[in-house]
Amino acid sequence: MRAIRHRRRSIPALAALAAAAVAAPVLLAATPAAAHPREGRLARELVEEVTARGAYRHLAKFQQIADANGGNRAAGTPGHAASAAYVHDTLKKAGYQVSYQDFDIYDAHTKTEKTTVLGAESRELATAAFTFTKSTPAGGLTAALALARVDESPGCDADDYAAGAFTGKIALVKRGTCTFVEKQRAAAAAGAIGVIVYNHSGTTPVRGSFSSPAEGIIPSAGITLADGEALSAAAAKGEVSVRLELDQEHVKKTTRNVIAETRGGRADRVVTVGSHLDSVPEGPGINDNGSGSAGLLEVALELADEGANKKGKGKQTANKVRFAWWSAEELGLLGSEHYVAQLSERQKKDIALYLNFDMIASPNPAQFVYDGDDSDKTGEGAGPAGSAQIEALINGFLDKKAKPHEGSDFDGRSDYGPFIANGIPAGGTFTGAEGIKTPEQAERYGGTAGAPYDPNYHGAGDTLKNIDLKAFDTNLDVIAHAVGTYAQDLSSLGK
Repeated sequence: MRAIRHRRRSIPALAALAAAAVAAPVLLAATPAAAHPREGRLARELVEEVTARGAYRHLAKFQQIADANGGNRAAGTPGHAASAAYVHDTLKKAGYQVSYQDFDIYDAHTKTEKTTVLGAESRELATAAFTFTKSTPAGGLTAALALARVDESPGCDADDYAAGAFTGKIALVKRGTCTFVEKQRAAAAAGAIGVIVYNHSGTTPVRGSFSSPAEGIIPSAGITLADGEALSAAAAKGEVSVRLELDQEHVKKTTRNVIAETRGGRADRVVTVGSHLDSVPEGPGINDNGSGSAGLLEVALELADEGANKKGKGKQTANKVRFAWWSAEELGLLGSEHYVAQLSERQKKDIALYLNFDMIASPNPAQFVYDGDDSDKTGEGAGPAGSAQIEALINGFLDKKAKPHEGSDFDGRSDYGPFIANGIPAGGTFTGAEGIKTPEQAERYGGTAGAPYDPNYHGAGDTLKNIDLKAFDTNLDVIAHAVGTYAQDLSSLGK
């Protein structure tokens, strides 16, 4: 999952780990049965056949690939290329129509990242250059600071920048609410020649990121909360000048999505299911997002075993099912954005829905279902028409299995984003990233309150040891049920 920017375990050990998992707590309120279609034969059979044991072999393969390729499977690296080849070749043998979709990405290599507060007692601040920032001229940018307004959405809107006050200056902006791109654009539009974002919590500098070098329009970097507040207090009393020095090289690479679809089924009623296959450079990405990738692969293989790619009456699915393994999600949803951008308007309309599975086996899990109808009234609004029905289908299935669950906002951190932006209904599940489990959630799901859902999020510890097999199994069943249902029946979406 995109940030707001080992030893192979044996199958006997898998069973032991599953047995030690925490028992499921009390069921949440049920979704009315009328909100989703009646479970069909294909859905029932897929749920029965898809298991964590079967999908675990793919996780072990991803770990093996990472171990052989510098410890990661990041986009544009040999580890990702090997992961993509494994998925591609496995599905081709199962009879799918499989293709690669290549696109360009960039690596950022930072050579200099420095902020110096000038004056009688100059001092250097801990600084983190934003990924894909524009570099400063040789010797850096020297200018006075101008303070963006701090409110509920600091530095996000044009009126956070007083007219005429930012021309030729470096904007100092607090982190929060909107993206780093939006903050940078607003500062640049106000006339700022650079932007420094200070953190809203913790003791480390903000580590921001843009999707590509094209988004870096002015030099941008992050500093700590303490340094940002000290600069703000000083600048409120009088002029404070700083020198910002950023030198970053951007190297173009090629990476690829893997797309596989059933040979049969109506091509104007496509059920699209996706997970990102890339990890961050810091680790092998077995939960994030080997878990979703392995889950999709296992469901696709069982769907093929059910006859999805075979000729014969009653064997093929009524609707075409398209599975996708995206690359460069960790760089800003680049793979899914590239895919959707290449579609014609007709091809977009042919996609009946998009299901997204990103991090489905977090070691301290909650069970999140994307809030398609905005019933939680938090963050973004409802998804496109049909998203509420997808949420109802998943909630209804979890209720039937006596699995507790709760809503999660469409916050733009995973690959449903480009589909929603183009009016395609979306849904899916995940089990939590760096967020902190509440006491109420610990009572509901088990696990540790006050600790992250995934303490190894975006780290070297995201290995086979970082998987909760009970959560993994639950979400595999969700994928199997949703794919099996929609492959045969889109009536709940009005199609």
